[in-house]
Formats: sequence, C-alpha cells, structure tokens
Amino acid sequence: MIYIETIAGYTMSEQFLEIVERKGKGHPDTICDSIVESISIALAEEYKKRAGKILHFNIDKALLSAGKVEKSFGGGKVLKPIELIVGDRATFFIGNKKIPIQELIVETSRLWFKNNLRFFEPEKHLEVKLALSEGSVELSNIFKESTKILPANDTSAVVGFYPLTPAEKIVLELERYLNSENYKTLFPETGEDVKIMAVRRGDELNLTIAMPFIASLIYSEKEYFERKEKVLNSIKKFLRKYSGTFQINVQFNALDKKGLGSDGVYLSLLGTSLEDADSGQVGRGNRVNGLISVSRPLGTEAVAGKNPVSHVGKIYNVFAHQLAKKIHQKVEGIKEVYVYMVSTIGKPVNQPEVVSVKIIPEKGIRLMDISGKVTELVEKELADMAHFCELLSKGKFPIN
Repeated sequence: MIYIETIAGYTMSEQFLEIVERKGKGHPDTICDSIVESISIALAEEYKKRAGKILHFNIDKALLSAGKVEKSFGGGKVLKPIELIVGDRATFFIGNKKIPIQELIVETSRLWFKNNLRFFEPEKHLEVKLALSEGSVELSNIFKESTKILPANDTSAVVGFYPLTPAEKIVLELERYLNSENYKTLFPETGEDVKIMAVRRGDELNLTIAMPFIASLIYSEKEYFERKEKVLNSIKKFLRKYSGTFQINVQFNALDKKGLGSDGVYLSLLGTSLEDADSGQVGRGNRVNGLISVSRPLGTEAVAGKNPVSHVGKIYNVFAHQLAKKIHQKVEGIKEVYVYMVSTIGKPVNQPEVVSVKIIPEKGIRLMDISGKVTELVEKELADMAHFCELLSKGKFPIN
C-alpha cells in the first residue's frame, strides 16, 4: 500500500537546532561496517560464480576488539593485535562441495585494512575468528525460489530522506576531505580515525573534530602542537566556502592538554583508535547516507553485511534513501521528502506492506498537484527491484 501525504511545518534546515555526526573511515564502528559489507559483496560474487545465484547468508553480526599498543613520540609497537569476530549465518556447501568461507572472509578483511589504513599491517596487526553457522531450514528455503524477486526474510521498518541540509553536507564533505588521498599527502602525520560532531543553532555551526596524529611522525610535544595548528588552519581554510551560510566554530582534538607530554595528546600508531582505545561493532556507525543525523527520524537496522536480495533490513534502508532522492529530484514543488517502508516476512521484497511518502511542499503546491507523479514514481521503482538488488549485491550503493 502506498500513502502520499504532506507534512505541515519546517524543513530540517529551517529548524533552529540540528545535530549531525559522521564517523570517518578509520573509526572502529565504520571499519566494522565496511569490512562486513566487503565480505557480503565477496560472498555474493562467490555464490553467483559457484551456484549461479546468491545463496543464504547474513554477515551482519561482527565485533572488532581493540588491541594494545605502546606508543610515544617517535613511534612504538603493537603489543596485542586487533581481533575481528565475524558471526551469524552462511551457506557452506553447494551439494557436496565445500565453499572456502573462512579463507574468503580472512582475505577480504585483510585486504580492506591494507587498502584503507596506511600504517596498518593486517598480517601482523589483525586476527580473524569466525562464529558462523548454517542458516535455519526455513530461511534457507527462501533461496530455493526460482523467481527473480525473493520473499522478504524479515519484518522490518525503515526510513529515508532527502535532501541533505547544508550542515549535513558540510560534515560529510569535511570528513571525506580529511581522509582524501590528497590530504594525506599534504598531512601524512594525520590518521584515518576522523570523527565529526556538528551542532547547529540557527546560523551558528559548532564542529568538534577528532583526528589522531601518527606517533612515528611526531617527535615532541612542541612539534605535535605546531602540526596541530597547521591542520586546524587547513580545516578552517576548507570551511571558508561556507562562511556565507554559517558562522562556523571549530574545536579540534579537544582533549589535548599541554605539559603532559605524549599522555596529553592524541597519538596513534596505526591511524585508528581501534589499536588500543575503542572497539567497533556493526550497526553503531553511519547510516546508509553516511551520516548519523539524530535530529531526523532514524531506523534501527544494521545494514552492513546483510543479504542484498532477501534481507529487507538492508534492501529497504538503501532503497528508501534512493527513492526519497529521486522523488525530490524528479517531482517539482517538493522542499523535503521522507520515505517510510515496512516489510512483511514471506512477501516478495518488491511488495512492501507500506510505503509512506511524507512531503513538505513548496509554497502554493497542493498534495493533489504532485501525489499522482509521486505514486507513479514509487510504483516504477518497486517494479525495478530486481535490478536494484543486483546493483546492491555488487556494492554500487555505499552504505556508510
């Protein structure tokens, strides 16, 4: 059932208070999400290669347990490696032939670290353990269906929205800038564990940013604070293009305290607090649009690692955001749009129980002027669900 309705009130950017967070690619929660999503993509390809289709799996339960390091100005050493525990369900056999699940997961996990954290050596710094079992007969039977569209394996509710507010765009773009290849070339002493918290009050935007400095490239407290000042200036320079939108205030590595030596500054050996300070867990990081916008309605599903052709907790989460974006871009007269979706277990994934589209229209636009176009667009996108799931299985839609 499709419902189209208007919402009375202000868009998010018109409201006085807004809170937005982003955990960068080196944050333990983001790492955990990214790894299990990489495993999901690799598993889907392996199943298609061996069986001609994606089989039952859900790799959406995982924990990264922090290691232990010894560090100071000029370097240090890893005393205990980081431990990755990957759990939930997978298909281990096709007929009598065993699929090398463990090897695939270990290789994919190590490759992610190698490609994304410059100072991380996965062969030395990572241990991978599996807590996987075969799926239940009832859920595994879903994948015996011969149709292009599989039944939903769960009852789930999600929400997506569009467009992003200026504050949300700033948070997203700033983290991507700080973790860009160009930035790490200019400031190689900065690690990948970037976290940004934004609080907007009217046209004042307060940003609290955390980003470690690599211990092996910083040789004294004096040098740390000199480099920190240069990095802070680079952040302020990047933010100048938004000066006409907001009065922006920045706090950077706010826990730092002069006079305490290496104990009073944010140093890292590997570029991530996962080395000794913080563990990571699937579902605690960014939502599928890359943000944690706590002023918006948020779903509770962990998306990363879920099956891309049957698990509606993943499919609908990504689909709802993509649908909201298309509605805003293709139907004139809409200021802001929210898409809510609910599934029923056992029903085809392209037949949700509910699709609710809530719209804040432009001044002078009536619901009757746009509801038909919105309904038509929703129906068109649902009809193309098989193609959407295929793209999702290949990682064509980033999930953090």
